[in-house]
Amino acid sequence: MALNVCPRLTRSFVRIVASRSVILVTRPLTSSCWTHLRYLQHIRVIRYDGASLINFSSSSQPSIDVSYEQLKKLLVSRSGVVIDVREPWELREYGNIQGSINVPLGQLNGALQLKPDEFNEKYGGDMPSQSQNVVFTCLAGVRSKSALDAAVSLGYTKVQHFPGGWQEWAERELIQTKK
Repeated sequence: MALNVCPRLTRSFVRIVASRSVILVTRPLTSSCWTHLRYLQHIRVIRYDGASLINFSSSSQPSIDVSYEQLKKLLVSRSGVVIDVREPWELREYGNIQGSINVPLGQLNGALQLKPDEFNEKYGGDMPSQSQNVVFTCLAGVRSKSALDAAVSLGYTKVQHFPGGWQEWAERELIQTKK
């Protein structure tokens, strides 16, 4: 599939490309293009400059997945914001990760466009800036991946998700307390 990628790479294009394993481009990739492509894993970008093929790989880009240990360090050091995108009833029924902010997935797009003081008032935590580390979590990693995509479409550049979600967190924390 040959595509012309330009600085106006749309966010919807990135979601479509996420299902591909190879992208063929005929123009040089600018830094803004790499910003949108950076979170795609195992994607090979091949540029045809008219004479030769040049291979690039997004695998050298930071991983979008955060492990339990990385999430725990982030919470202790307060080096980022953890947003739990489950519904409030799920937090009441199952529990929550201490230090996370609850913003249900259905409200996330609007929430990330609020003024910081409005966000704080509505969700009880500081609104992350677009350049701040943000980690999304949910019950099992599905909704957090959708939240990551939504944040990227709004211009957030340092976003990740915890694929194990509350299920892995609760299991690991239970093991930690038994030791």
